[in-house]
Amino acid sequence: MFRGPAALAALAGVAAAAVVLSVAELLGAFFTARATPLIALGSTFIDFTPPWLKDFAIATFGTNDKAALFAGMGLTIFVLACVLGVVAYRRWALGAAGVLLMGALIVAGVVTRAGVRPLDAVPSLVGTAAGLVVLRLLVSRLWRLRAFPASPADVAAKAPERPAASRRAFVAATGITAAAAGIAATGGRLLSAARSNVAQARESLRLPAPVLPAAAVPAGVQSATPGVTPWLTPGRDFYRIDTALSVPEIKAEEWELRVHGLVEEEVRLTFQDLLDADLVESHVTLTCVSNPVGGNLAGNARWLGLPLREVLKRARPTAGADMVLSTSIDGFSASTPLEVLQDGRDAMLAIGMNGEPLPLEHGYPVRMVVPGLYGFVSATKWVVDLEVTRFADSKAYWTQRGWSERGPIKTMARVEVPKSFAVVPAGRVAVGGTAWAQTRGITKVEVQIDDGDWAEAALSDEASVDTWRQWSFDWDAKPGSHYLKVRATDGTGEVQTEKRADPVPDGASGWQSVMVTVE
Repeated sequence: MFRGPAALAALAGVAAAAVVLSVAELLGAFFTARATPLIALGSTFIDFTPPWLKDFAIATFGTNDKAALFAGMGLTIFVLACVLGVVAYRRWALGAAGVLLMGALIVAGVVTRAGVRPLDAVPSLVGTAAGLVVLRLLVSRLWRLRAFPASPADVAAKAPERPAASRRAFVAATGITAAAAGIAATGGRLLSAARSNVAQARESLRLPAPVLPAAAVPAGVQSATPGVTPWLTPGRDFYRIDTALSVPEIKAEEWELRVHGLVEEEVRLTFQDLLDADLVESHVTLTCVSNPVGGNLAGNARWLGLPLREVLKRARPTAGADMVLSTSIDGFSASTPLEVLQDGRDAMLAIGMNGEPLPLEHGYPVRMVVPGLYGFVSATKWVVDLEVTRFADSKAYWTQRGWSERGPIKTMARVEVPKSFAVVPAGRVAVGGTAWAQTRGITKVEVQIDDGDWAEAALSDEASVDTWRQWSFDWDAKPGSHYLKVRATDGTGEVQTEKRADPVPDGASGWQSVMVTVE
């Protein structure tokens, strides 16, 4: 892209950008994690992401969407740094103005984050100043090289050694700067980890026994087909889709939930209040609204927490209230119908998952779990605020971006074995998968081979209507290419719709079709 002095100037720009980020990372260890430039810029980008782009990112990268965002940001910063380096070499004032403008954007991204103080802009300010100084020093070296020509003829006539030696010295200085930046960034991350004791506190936390344990799980909940997803999803395998680029680290002893709005009495709860309360335990399957037909953005876990209906009973919502706006410490919000949180389902403020404290990335110390609703309107992680309000008065994070206000989960069935485009031998082929219709349950799953008749699959035992239900099917496979379709019927007798719909605005629908080659 650049040649000669311009290439060296671009290299100087990259080194300066590395200094900006690394100094901010190092100083950020003494501030909130959201005060570092990459986190602030990435979070701001997510805030302004249109629904179609979010849907594309999740469909393309799945739970690696944040890694893809960081990679894209890194490439963008690299290109901008190259350009600013060249501009600064040719016209210092413009280059410096560009660096200051980028610094201002970073600072703006930091101070506008939820839960960030003005003082948290210090790492970005100091990082920008350090980057500007480094850029000036490196560009000044390049300016001194202007006195020495680079062509072979001129080098032979004037100064054959000094230009080449100076260029080597410049490259070495740039490399040392970049290496120092890398060390500073690594030191910042290590220092931040050392200063944080949230993970250690979570490890040492002992959860109380529930007053109402989860119902016993029937022995036959797992599909008889080998390879089907485990009925209980381990925490490490549970899907993670949220807007937090940096996992919030909240000390349990400092956590507090405020319940306010259209209530007769404002309620505040501490983590100790939850530990001392009458907790319940329940198996609940959660599903992301971005899950495509046949997708894997669903998981089933055993949750421990305080029923939200008990919390709302203390606050006593007033007439006219119809929604609870839950807000995370990172600024995310979800709109949940009030009646859903007051009926008999096990909607809760969860503190435990599969017998352990919540993992940090899944909401430690407290998150919401609401059966029957997609996560974008119910499953707020790191929850710190519940405002009882009305749909007519308040809009949640994704509602403001074009998604629906309410998100009841649609009936869905998926084929997990065999995988699409699999090659299998002729004869008996085991087919299996999972279906869900939270709060309604699954009463039937049917499989269709090509355009044949629908055949009923064997259902595994049902643990509850709030969890998914697995199924298996024996297929007498004939050689050739075949399409397998699956559909489910929920507990109300409604058959899963064939009509295809994208995840936006209220969840995908349609029948999954899997192509299999039989040899």
